[in-house]
Amino acid sequence: MHVQIVLFDGFDPLDVIAPYEVLHTAGIVSGGQVTAELVSAEGSREVASSIGGLTLRATALLDPCGADVVLVPGSAGSAETLAGAAGGAGPVTAVPDLFGRALRSDLPLLLKSAMELPAVTVAAVCGGSLLLAMAGLLRGRRATTHHLVMGRLVDADVEAVAARVVDDGDLVTGAGVTSGLDLALYLLEREVGPQIAQTVETLLAHERRGTPWRVQGPVPTAFASTAAVF
Repeated sequence: MHVQIVLFDGFDPLDVIAPYEVLHTAGIVSGGQVTAELVSAEGSREVASSIGGLTLRATALLDPCGADVVLVPGSAGSAETLAGAAGGAGPVTAVPDLFGRALRSDLPLLLKSAMELPAVTVAAVCGGSLLLAMAGLLRGRRATTHHLVMGRLVDADVEAVAARVVDDGDLVTGAGVTSGLDLALYLLEREVGPQIAQTVETLLAHERRGTPWRVQGPVPTAFASTAAVF
């Protein structure tokens, strides 16, 4: 499984680093069956995050044809670290503004290509789902995102699911920032196998939270009455 993790100006670093470390560790324990790289829509470059002046280097161009998984992070929306980023356009303050910059690049077309390739799974952590939705790529799909912006998914004609990880086939999304750990481990279990996923989970001293939501099994019919008992 080869994963391309997308960087754009204003990305949230934990959305990137958490999955990357899971995948890198998986590569070690699997004898190289899992690989990951940091990419951008512009190719190799330094990319400013939204937190504390931290930058990461994209080492290659996003190329969906060369990936099994394309993973999109969200943004934390800090303004001061982005002054002068993206060609000196000045600081921005809101996550939708940060995404607006990304959406004016070649990123939407590349992500659209990824979603149209049957062999590619597109994954998103936290606000990465919102970025995909703002690009018009999630209409009619099931996804999750940070709990504070779930309504924005609904506004974009997405079926918002309140789960930590949502599996909608070739689209897998994670909720809050730390869900990147759980999303990456779930992808490992699904695509490579539970033994590799469990070994990585043990090495990183992390216990996955929540039950991944999938379109499988009967639909609950008594949730409201059951919830009333509690």
